[in-house]
Parts: sequence; structure tokens; C-alpha cells
Amino acid sequence: MSDLPGLSIIIAAADGERLYAALEAAAAAAALGRPSRIFLQGAAAALLRTPVSFDGDEARRGAGQPDLVSLIAEAMAMDVRLIVCQSGMALVGMSASELVPQVRAGGLVSFLADVGPDDQLIVY
Repeated sequence: MSDLPGLSIIIAAADGERLYAALEAAAAAAALGRPSRIFLQGAAAALLRTPVSFDGDEARRGAGQPDLVSLIAEAMAMDVRLIVCQSGMALVGMSASELVPQVRAGGLVSFLADVGPDDQLIVY
């Protein structure tokens, strides 16, 4: 476990650009040795329904950047934890079997309970 403060990010809107930016921030923090995790709240849960994609994927690939599904895989390979709101899954009519592999379902209370006193908390 790292002695560095963690980075906890909440995605509060079903917006692929916000998730992409959060993944970039979390991966950068993880590259610096900081534990990082992202919680997708409410309707944002649908962003991790397979197959994953968003409107900006083509432009990202054209600019030589990873598309959303590739960035998710890269971030998870760097130990960025992705947690999807259970209530949000119900809101968008999603089951756990539709989630990207290795993403776990959880609640906001348990997510916030794991935020350490020195951790950063960001909402996108």
C-alpha cells in the first residue's frame, strides 16, 4: 500500500468526456504511485455497460489516443479501481453481468467511507 494520498473521483453525469478525463487523471495519479479509484454515480453507470464506446472515440483514435474502452483497460492495468453505483445500475436498467469485467458494483456510502483524511476527492 502506498503512503501517498489517494485520488477518489466521482463521475456524476452520463458523459463519456467526463469519464475519459477522470480516467486520464486517475491513471496519471496511479503512475505517480497514488492509489486511485473512480465511482460512477446514478445514470453514469451506463458508461461502463458493455460494449463500451462514446461519441469521442473516433476523434481520439484519429489523434493517436486510446478510445474509451482502451483507456479503461489501461487504467485498470495500472490498478485504478472502477466502482459502479448499484442504484445507478437499477436506474439505467443494468445488471452486473453487463459491466466491463473487473468493475465492481458498490454504494456511495462505502465509497466515501474509504476516502482517507489526506486523499483528494474530485467530482466530474
